[in-house]
Amino acid sequence: MRRSWRLAAAALFLAATLAGGLAGDRLLALSDAARGGLHLYADLLEVAHQRYGSEVRYRDLVYASIQGMLRTLDPHTNFLSPEAYAQMREKQQASFYGLGILVGVRGGRLTVITPIEGTPASRLGMRAGDVIDSIEGEPTSKMTLDEAVSKLKGPRGTEVRITIVRSGLPEPLELTVVRDEIPQTTVRYAYLIAPGTGYLAISDFARSTGDEVARALVRLREQGMERLILDLRNNGGGLLDQAVDVADQFLSKGASIVETRGRTRDSRQAFDAAGRRPELGLPLVVLVNGGTASASEIVSGAIQDHDVGLVVGTPTWGKGLVQTVYNLAYGAGLALTTAKYYTPSGRLIQRDYHSYYDYYARTDLDEAETKRPAPATDEVFRTDLGREVYGGGGITPDVEVEPTEFPPYLQFLLARAAFFNFGVDYASRHPELDRSWRPEPALLDEFARWVAERDIDDAEGVAKGLAEEADRALALRQIRAEALASRFGVEASHQVLAEGDAQIQRALELFPRAAELLAQRRAKGDAPRVARAEESRP
Repeated sequence: MRRSWRLAAAALFLAATLAGGLAGDRLLALSDAARGGLHLYADLLEVAHQRYGSEVRYRDLVYASIQGMLRTLDPHTNFLSPEAYAQMREKQQASFYGLGILVGVRGGRLTVITPIEGTPASRLGMRAGDVIDSIEGEPTSKMTLDEAVSKLKGPRGTEVRITIVRSGLPEPLELTVVRDEIPQTTVRYAYLIAPGTGYLAISDFARSTGDEVARALVRLREQGMERLILDLRNNGGGLLDQAVDVADQFLSKGASIVETRGRTRDSRQAFDAAGRRPELGLPLVVLVNGGTASASEIVSGAIQDHDVGLVVGTPTWGKGLVQTVYNLAYGAGLALTTAKYYTPSGRLIQRDYHSYYDYYARTDLDEAETKRPAPATDEVFRTDLGREVYGGGGITPDVEVEPTEFPPYLQFLLARAAFFNFGVDYASRHPELDRSWRPEPALLDEFARWVAERDIDDAEGVAKGLAEEADRALALRQIRAEALASRFGVEASHQVLAEGDAQIQRALELFPRAAELLAQRRAKGDAPRVARAEESRP
């Protein structure tokens, strides 16, 4: 009886976990083959639980077997544990409750990167560079970054006690912070990067992205924007409806944005620009790289296919599988691939994934991991103006530009938070700093002594590592960026770093070409291409 009860419980647990949110009462209508499979699985589960050399939990066995099963489907179908599912849903919301700080690990310590203006953290005077030494009396040195962040978040109006270690203060600061609503912004930067030139960077696509972009564009126009760089680098995607909303702001009403096609009839959908928001109508350059995926590939692909902007950078990831998220039992979730994304010209965004190793290692690219195989191996498609664009997965830029290479020694200093901590310390000792401040070359001597005093490296190592003039210039730029970030926020830092960003600097040079593309489109005066499922390959 005991063994039968365990078998039944295991089978019910598996069935509920796999299909509780999908099938409901249809579990009773399982085929004989399915029932036989469940009985076999239950036997295996029981034997492993009872006879394995170490103690294992049913849940761990079931979750591991689910992941193994899903691996036979595709790289992006994913089982979400209750914890992972809750995190995913929170990330997609427009806000959460917490302190209002961006934190990271610097030099092995939980450090405030920047406080968000108007939040509880900023009202209490928390600064960039503050080290959060403990949360509710528990040392953060024993926590992972995710664990620490989860402890800082909590219900609105509740309190959390933290201990802050600040450079220049002899004693730690004990703070009690009342959690409040914190907006989750996905438009990380929106400012004039040059006179008349707007710069807008989107980190991912969440519930508020479309509205954020609309507000940013209005603000930039009011500041005199005449052209725009849209930065989608390292944007891993997100919600489809928000990608459509963002694309709608750059395309003419009626223009096709993306089409989804799958095995079932309801998976075949076409999404067109609804004209809900004003069309940009300005010269546009879109920056992409290997971290540009999914929803951001939809936006960049639609802009390229309709010739409303120039795509610049390196080839995108090639993630064109549509995930539909289903609620499962016990608070778990299933992100199941139900269709594939196609651009307006008919290009399949998804790269080949028959070999998971090749897919994740990106062995389809050359040694520089930036150029895809020769065009002869790819399908050729055409934009509205007849320009050739290539299929085969991802979006190939109109102009390929390599990213700026950071020298190994400067990477060593970055990994040890040397620039960050020195910049914060320097800004605290020089309250007169303004945004126009540029460090003199002699500051590197002070920086070198600071590095040696903190045992990051010895004087000889610093001298050797910063011997090249180009490396010294990069180091000074990094120090300036960190000092200004400490004083004026991360946008000030980004403006400094953009001066050494090869892809941004090339984008600034390409606006005449982007303007010519826009003029050709207007001269042609053709109606925008709408979704044409019958003309595209399945």
